[in-house]
Amino acid sequence: MIRIEIDSLNDEKMDIYSKLSEVQLLRYNEPKPGIFIAESANVIMRAISAGYEPISFLVQDELYEKEALPLIEKTKEIFGVDLTDRMIVYTAKLSVINGLTGFAMTRGILAALKRKPMEDIDTFIRSKKRIAILYDIVNPTNVGAIIRSAAALGMDGIMLTSDCADPFYRRAARVSMGCVFQIPLIKVDITIEKLNELGFATVAMALTDDSISISDKRIKEKERVAIVLGSEGEGLPKQVIDACTYTVKIPMYHGVDSLNVAAASAVAFYELQRG
Repeated sequence: MIRIEIDSLNDEKMDIYSKLSEVQLLRYNEPKPGIFIAESANVIMRAISAGYEPISFLVQDELYEKEALPLIEKTKEIFGVDLTDRMIVYTAKLSVINGLTGFAMTRGILAALKRKPMEDIDTFIRSKKRIAILYDIVNPTNVGAIIRSAAALGMDGIMLTSDCADPFYRRAARVSMGCVFQIPLIKVDITIEKLNELGFATVAMALTDDSISISDKRIKEKERVAIVLGSEGEGLPKQVIDACTYTVKIPMYHGVDSLNVAAASAVAFYELQRG
């Protein structure tokens, strides 16, 4: 393992942490999968435990032993070989780390990790009974919150359309508390019609007059169910809603017209699993 003290984020070694955009990180190794930045020891530990290999760490110098060393030991356990000869740990004062553009460091450590290829659609769908479809949800905070709820409330997997925010964006992974590494997910454009052909009852979450209750037994009795969630402002397109088996909405009170998509997803996932 190589430990390097950093006194400025202008050092070119810091480009992946301070200058490259999420899109540039995604394309870092094209045509191979790129890299992503994870934040906080817990999130990084979950990524490593799921088989994502770290390239380097950036840690507040006072937290080197507490935060970085356990993660390095975890890489040895997961990968079965000592990767420390090719891993770099950058340490810096908190004031330096807080210089990251638009970011105040509060959790001690960042890591750059290699992405892995996602499963193909046939492998992903084979054994899934309860899945969520995120349709063009562009807010990383909402994507992370939905994935956390899906993992916690027993969903089998997540499918995201190509226009969704990347679930490995730093904010999405942080909000999910690392659940993006714990639940199967795939980013692919698949039609509602195709999901119907695969035997899923597709359930659109939408505010329409012809909707049924989220607790309707017809949904719960289906062997395979896909909950379809739309973007924050526009919701689901009409053609998507029309193609779904059911349209459901959550009863609202006190003049409230809707819930945030992440909150609505948690209600739907919980209700689906109640049986």
